[in-house]
Amino acid sequence: MSCPFNEEQLSQLKAFVEICKAQPQILQHPKLSFFRDYLVTLGVILPEVAQENKEFAASGDNSSANADVKAEMSTEEESEPESDVELDMEGVIADTSEANQDMGDDSKEVTDEDRDLSDQKRSEAMQAFSEQKYDEAIALYTEAIKLNSQSALLFAKRGQVFLKQNKLHACIKDCTKALELNCDSAAAYKFRGRAYSLLGKFEEASHDLCESLKIDYDDQANEWFSLVKPNAEKLRQHKLSVQRKKEEKEHREKLHRARKAQEARAKAAEEQAQAQSQSQSQPGFRSGGPPGMGSFDSADFYKLLSDPDLFAALKDPETSAAFYDVSSNPANFVKYQNNPKVLAALELLKSKFGMGGGAAPGGFGGFGGGAPPTGAKNADDDVGLD
Repeated sequence: MSCPFNEEQLSQLKAFVEICKAQPQILQHPKLSFFRDYLVTLGVILPEVAQENKEFAASGDNSSANADVKAEMSTEEESEPESDVELDMEGVIADTSEANQDMGDDSKEVTDEDRDLSDQKRSEAMQAFSEQKYDEAIALYTEAIKLNSQSALLFAKRGQVFLKQNKLHACIKDCTKALELNCDSAAAYKFRGRAYSLLGKFEEASHDLCESLKIDYDDQANEWFSLVKPNAEKLRQHKLSVQRKKEEKEHREKLHRARKAQEARAKAAEEQAQAQSQSQSQPGFRSGGPPGMGSFDSADFYKLLSDPDLFAALKDPETSAAFYDVSSNPANFVKYQNNPKVLAALELLKSKFGMGGGAAPGGFGGFGGGAPPTGAKNADDDVGLD
């Protein structure tokens, strides 16, 4: 019994079987109900799916494209549950072939004789293509490319033959090479765009077909463009939505950071006010002050903080300790009369705040009595003791 299918049909059937193996859920597609019913009559147990998937990827490339879309959708962490972009996958096919065609030698110096022979091979290839002898046409185009690998037209035309054979990756490789040699090749854009559309890469297809139409309008290219445009527009709108959500999220995070910084500044100011309030309750900083110190209220405290000389003096541990000691008991001033640094600080405090009354003999004005002044007579001298 002879096979009722030609090589192209068998290739497509083989690709369909490979898809079914990789993605059994595709058998749930309504358009495949006839095949599903046939398998059931043969006793095949079909896999069950919880929910019918509206997207049935027909190739590994398209699966990757859909996976990229879903990955982009999942970048919005605070959004509603992920939803699929509904695309019309009718006409999408699989291509399991490899793009391993001979690309010629770019370093080869092309002579006039090479060009003439290359043109002859191209003419023969075009004749074979018109007779649907695609393998022969591929071989002839390859010979022409070996003779002249600088011709963008040869790569574009061989890509067209690969497209007819549904060798989509090989077609894309040839057309990409053609565009490297001639960025204005309308044919290369056209055939590569069609290959992308058959692989389910609708955005890439839309771009290439649009470029082809800009360079040289073609009815077939326009028809192919109209087929991919709806899907490409859906994907474009989806990406815009993802970008918008991303920008909104970044804006919310920016506002959140600003609010946190404002709260931190407010907290720091509150803690500083509390610290100042506690400092006012320490000896020497309460209203009325200790004996001999005069009044030292909150206004004086802020004055002290705002005066750089006083503030610097009190930052010194030794000076600060002496100030608190003397403010607690002015009589303790005598302990520091031989310390120039402390004396200078206490004098500065006195001059700024006018503390205390008259100075005790030999003492520091406002800080009680101190040691006798240098050169004073002792008590024995006062009573005339020899």
